[in-house]
Amino acid sequence: MRKAVVALGGNAISPPGEVDSIHNQFKHTRESLGSIVDLLKQDIVPVITHGNGPQVGNAALRTEELADSIPYLPLGINVADTEGGMGYMIEQSLINRLRKDGIKRQVVTLISQVLVDQHDPSIENPTKYIGTALPEAEAHKKAEQFGWTIKPLADGTWRRVVPSPEPIDIINSQVVSQLIEHGHIVIAVGGGGVPAFRDISGNLEGLDAVIDKDKASALLGNQIGAELLYIFTNVEQVALNFGTEDEVLLPSLTLSEAKAYMAEGHFPPGNMGPKIEASIKFLEGGGEQVIITSIEGIMQDASGKRGTIITK
Repeated sequence: MRKAVVALGGNAISPPGEVDSIHNQFKHTRESLGSIVDLLKQDIVPVITHGNGPQVGNAALRTEELADSIPYLPLGINVADTEGGMGYMIEQSLINRLRKDGIKRQVVTLISQVLVDQHDPSIENPTKYIGTALPEAEAHKKAEQFGWTIKPLADGTWRRVVPSPEPIDIINSQVVSQLIEHGHIVIAVGGGGVPAFRDISGNLEGLDAVIDKDKASALLGNQIGAELLYIFTNVEQVALNFGTEDEVLLPSLTLSEAKAYMAEGHFPPGNMGPKIEASIKFLEGGGEQVIITSIEGIMQDASGKRGTIITK
């Protein structure tokens, strides 16, 4: 039995430009599960992680709009809520798919706290955009009302920014390990997990931040001894000079090549950068192989050859 972490992007479940209804989220979730079944048929037990960017933005927006009538919920609670709701959606969809294919496996969702450093540099200088773009006056009004940090965009609008600290430890990774050793499929660190730090007494405390789900997925993979990491995104392959006339697709990369291209600035922070960083950390931490591709790409070729394969 081999172990894999399969990281579903939040945009894979809620594609940009589409109405973000629960009906559509379930539809795209079901579409993504063919790859999970393919892994099981290869005697690979997957741990499923997922992004929650669009979903947590909507959850935060509901909190803001209703702040005059019900108590305002902090971002950490929004992350936990979406982790539970999306986990339920993936869990139910996968149980139904496994039943259809005659595969007998248990599926379980874990709400995962992820330890971060309360002195992480991103906390003093938050840069992760969340929520909708707002006119300047409205953005400043909400910042004062809710204690936000906001930053301007190139088009003159403003958005809320939050910290995105580095994950240090997946609090319940030992539980994940025990479950997958028994062949169960676990859904964990949804949205990167719920950020938490230890106070002076050693107790866990929540933090208004978001953790990059690919970095959290790589850390989880290392802590459970996974050999494989699949990162699903909205492109079929990693590319140099992405979106330009000089674009070069990369069907494969070595660890040293990935680090060199990263140092040269080929993978921007808001796009492919965190995925390559996560890939590097996973391989340096003991993983064997990373595959970055789209859900469509992996479904067309379960071996991953249509994506970008990164190895040591």
